[in-house]
Amino acid sequence: MSAKALQIEDCASPNCEERRLPADLLLLHYTGMESGAAALERLCDPAAKVSAHYLVEEDGRIFRLVPEEKRAWHAGVANWRGESDINSCSIGIEIVNPGHDFGYPDFPPAQIAAVEALCLDILARHDIPPQRVLGHSDVAPERKADPGEKFPWPLMAAAGIGHWTQPQEIVEGPVLAPGNRGDTVAELQYQLADYGYGIEVLGIYDAKTEAVVRAFQRHFRPARVDGVADVSTVATLRMLRESLRG
Repeated sequence: MSAKALQIEDCASPNCEERRLPADLLLLHYTGMESGAAALERLCDPAAKVSAHYLVEEDGRIFRLVPEEKRAWHAGVANWRGESDINSCSIGIEIVNPGHDFGYPDFPPAQIAAVEALCLDILARHDIPPQRVLGHSDVAPERKADPGEKFPWPLMAAAGIGHWTQPQEIVEGPVLAPGNRGDTVAELQYQLADYGYGIEVLGIYDAKTEAVVRAFQRHFRPARVDGVADVSTVATLRMLRESLRG
């Protein structure tokens, strides 16, 4: 499916308001509910107080819930590069998938093709750099796991959507793990914060650091998601940062 072939059905949600910032971030979610119909109903329910700009069903159907010029309510408590009002600066896409609580199946090809086409269409109209195409877990690592390690970020990147580098091979070697302290932990935290994650440089591998490392792995090193900063995780992070310096 190409961006030109997009067919979008309007299903207006009342859960929106005026933006406070220009849209310069694209945020991808999974719905985390047992059906797309249930998710669509909730996203349009004024009592639920949640919404997104788009929802993509498993068969590739796309629903527009909130106009892009409006602020949808999809990110919640979140942070990226010091900005905490992620709802105001982002466009949110909900991808129908029951998520980790309900078996977390693969994303169907028709759905991924539709997500790709929708993202390309959005990126053609907004000034959103690749490193600001993110998952919900990136901006809310302590609360969220979506769209998760099964989402095909490398396929998206090959189509021109998002920032990516080939993950470094998982090998035996030193690791940083919960409970560790010192300069090497501080350096890891600095590199994660420099990339954009909302983390303080404390030199203590605390629960927040573990959550951020796990979110990083879900997006950029999905072969093993354990919250432990092994050689592969640290090297992949370094390569991502170096690629931005060009």
